[in-house]
Amino acid sequence: MHSASQQRRHINTILSYGGHQAMSKSYSPSHDIIGRSWQRCLTEYGLDPSQPRPARIVTHQTLREHQDSVDEFLNVARAGVEQLYTQVSSLGYVLLLSDHRGITVQFLGNKHDDELLHRAGLYLGADWSEQYAGTSAVGTCIQEQQALTCHRVDHFDSSHIGLTCTAAPIKDPSGQLLAVLDISALHSSRTPDSQNFALHLTQLYARLIEDAYFLRRYRHSLIFRCDKSRELVQVNGQLLFALDEQGDILAANSAARALLSQLNLHNQPRVSLPSLLECQWRDILSITYDSKDGTRAFRVSGTQQTLFGMLIEPTPNLMSKPATSQALTTQDEAVPALDCLAADDPAMRQTICLAKRLRDRNVSLLILGETGTGKEVLAQAIHASSQRGNNAFMAVNCAAIPESLIESELFGYAPGTFTGGRAKGAKGLIQQANGGTLFLDEIGDMPLHLQTRLLRVLAEGQVLPLGAVQPIDVDIRVLAATHCNIAQLIAAGRFREDLFYRLNGATLTLPALKARADKHYLIQTLLKRINPTVRLRADAMSALLAYEWPGNIRQLDNTLTFAEAICEADEITVHHLPEECMIHRRENPALLTLRQTAPEYVGASTLEADIQSPEQQALLDTLRHHRWNISAAAKQLNVSRPTVYRRMRQYKIVLPKDM
Repeated sequence: MHSASQQRRHINTILSYGGHQAMSKSYSPSHDIIGRSWQRCLTEYGLDPSQPRPARIVTHQTLREHQDSVDEFLNVARAGVEQLYTQVSSLGYVLLLSDHRGITVQFLGNKHDDELLHRAGLYLGADWSEQYAGTSAVGTCIQEQQALTCHRVDHFDSSHIGLTCTAAPIKDPSGQLLAVLDISALHSSRTPDSQNFALHLTQLYARLIEDAYFLRRYRHSLIFRCDKSRELVQVNGQLLFALDEQGDILAANSAARALLSQLNLHNQPRVSLPSLLECQWRDILSITYDSKDGTRAFRVSGTQQTLFGMLIEPTPNLMSKPATSQALTTQDEAVPALDCLAADDPAMRQTICLAKRLRDRNVSLLILGETGTGKEVLAQAIHASSQRGNNAFMAVNCAAIPESLIESELFGYAPGTFTGGRAKGAKGLIQQANGGTLFLDEIGDMPLHLQTRLLRVLAEGQVLPLGAVQPIDVDIRVLAATHCNIAQLIAAGRFREDLFYRLNGATLTLPALKARADKHYLIQTLLKRINPTVRLRADAMSALLAYEWPGNIRQLDNTLTFAEAICEADEITVHHLPEECMIHRRENPALLTLRQTAPEYVGASTLEADIQSPEQQALLDTLRHHRWNISAAAKQLNVSRPTVYRRMRQYKIVLPKDM
């Protein structure tokens, strides 16, 4: 806490500075920026340094409006923001990401300092515009369009002279200010030089986020990435150009725009990349094919400067055609039924590549993975994409069928075998799968005595129904799956080793959802299947990506189904997610704030004792009939979805948490 005398001294310094530009000659360039800001505060905004202003935190509604305006950007910036925070949090810094108007739309900080941070304005929804807060890193960065540190007494407002703040601008592909990245601390060394490293680190991450957003915006265009260093161009090429089909530059990142400005080309409506690099368009298009390392050297027109460039191929629309061909290293054939199961996760691509090779081979496959990772979905895709795809796919869960019934379910029975059985007997699942595929889920739970009979079917290609004398020839392909450790079951005498080798012609392993790199693709794919018209806002996507998903894809599917059912206006926000999806983010005050204002869709439906009118009962019965599917209920009642929600609130009917 700074003393009253320090504040008075600071106020007098600013007041005495007003109108005395000669003083700025003794300042370093960074102080020139601060001096200009002080002048704006005094003359343009009419701020009084002797009247400190409390931190201004905008309302939740206003905050949402600001977040919505940069929704796509927030989704891209999330990873960079969180990575930077992990670098600086142990040093006492908090992180603010503001929009171009100075409103903090994302914030990361230590919840133990929550009250102090809120009072200082280092908080979600804080207004750091220069017009309101005076000289500050965020507000002055917006005005000056360049990175700076606003250290202690650099601040205009005397209540901020204990803070140190460092900010860097983030611009959109057209060069307009999009956001400001800031790291701040409540306490710091008195010397401004102590923040030099903070300035460089903030600028680095601002550039990384800016470039990530550029790549996102122009992901469907050919992108030329280049750098002065051949060795670094593929991992950290600093110049990015988005190109059209003729080689004209559609957009450029900050570093590339600086080059165009240097050559006086930045104001021209059309600039051809081949003319800029003194080459032919075909020379750029052939980089990947003609060069050994995927890069090629180019001379910048009119200079002696050499740039090494590479191409980033356009990515197809994520939802209509998953990017698979480049991810596969050993199998390039497109198999839609399998390709749609993953995007660019390395483990999944390896599994899918192997599945493609083996889908038409007469070899049994064992699919391993945690519960809910999609073992049956993979088995169905293998069957559908195989030569057996037009025949039956029979699935049996060995853990779900009672032990007393599993034998008859699998092998069938002859007439008269059971009292009360069908007079003509019944075909078992093995016989029903003839010509197709038999999927044995949770094979590790199959009783030991049935393992012997199954082994005989696999070895001889024949099945003997219960009570029958003559075996029946069958042509089946067996796919088995388990989440158990088969080696441990064999060691414990609970699984036959010879059956294991019969089933394990090859092993396909599915990673846990938390370990997958393509969670974004899975979330969007599942949501499109549930309701193609609903979109996910960035705050919801961030929470879903951060959660660890112990129930894997099955839990994700249930979560999205629940969120879609309770969302309004066809948009899912963090408000609509179950409570457990935000436990992982409990350190993030931004999400805590959003949760405090979220609607409470977590209870059971209205109790029967609370029913007070026939209309209330009719609505409740309709919702139950459709298993709480709001769209289906609205269709039956011939009203809109918002009307159903409005009536639910009127009658105090609350959606159950577990759908």
